[in-house]
Amino acid sequence: MNQQTGKYIIVLGAVIVLIGAIVYFFGNKLHWIGRLPGDIRIERENMRFYFPLTTMILFSVLLTLIVNLLRKIL
Repeated sequence: MNQQTGKYIIVLGAVIVLIGAIVYFFGNKLHWIGRLPGDIRIERENMRFYFPLTTMILFSVLLTLIVNLLRKIL
């Protein structure tokens, strides 16, 4: 391992702590996550199928933007 790897691990840890703090303090205000238009939800009396397609696309775009910003900064 080199010094650059250590920087990446520290940044990743900070991001995980930040996400944890957001979920802990604002979890009750994030009820819309997973209920966006385009998320597939099928509920029957004895079966439940849930596929958060739009939510995954949104998180993917946000994560891509964050990673690209971090690559330019570091």
